[in-house]
Amino acid sequence: MNDATRLDAIIAAHAGREGALLPLLHDVQAVFGCIAPAAEAAVAAALNLSRAEVHGVVSFYHDFTAQADPRPCLQLCRAEACQARGAEALVAVAEAAAGDRVRIAAVFCLGLCSVGPAARLGDAVHARLDAAALAALVDAA
Repeated sequence: MNDATRLDAIIAAHAGREGALLPLLHDVQAVFGCIAPAAEAAVAAALNLSRAEVHGVVSFYHDFTAQADPRPCLQLCRAEACQARGAEALVAVAEAAAGDRVRIAAVFCLGLCSVGPAARLGDAVHARLDAAALAALVDAA
């Protein structure tokens, strides 16, 4: 199945759905690893939106990227609750462990405020991280 056919199938799966833009974009990002300009245009046409409206959403949310990055991504919470629990001190640890192999991204709340510092790798969330646990998590990515 070529890329255009896969994109058409994703769009068709959301046809007629109220509030389809974000779920559709998440599916495109999951399948292709990015939301390319051609995909933005196809989504806009399918949802009767302007390309600028779709691009505005894509560029606003950090989960969406215009180019695929094959590296695993560790999202490290940098919100106030995690900061109060020492997350800022973990940034250098994460970056050192990651090198060029793992992408480190700041996020601002993973919903684990009472058990921070927290991080997400793939679909798994990890809490109560210290330097050793975070380095092991990055190494396992």
